[in-house]
Amino acid sequence: MTVSEAIEKLRTSLEGKKEQVAGLSGSFQFHLTGEGGGSFYAEAKDGEVEILEGTHPSPKVTVSMAVEDMGALLEGKLNPMAAFMQGKLKVQGDMGLALKLQNLFS
Repeated sequence: MTVSEAIEKLRTSLEGKKEQVAGLSGSFQFHLTGEGGGSFYAEAKDGEVEILEGTHPSPKVTVSMAVEDMGALLEGKLNPMAAFMQGKLKVQGDMGLALKLQNLFS
């Protein structure tokens, strides 16, 4: 999986989760390591989420993980909490806001 593929898969996934996105507000930076890795961010506001490649100037939450783990997460093969507990997913910033991300990946 590449960053571009992760972005498209996340966009597709969010289309079916309008209820979960409705209460989400904040900026989320994702750093993916490994072959095909890179950075992208999601800006959630007023029930809309914009996902762009690159780096957000001041994200509320930063998530770092291997690109293959992001693929497994987006395909439902990796539980977000399990990934965090196993050290596959690292989070910095607003942990309360980060916990709301779990609903989008499960």
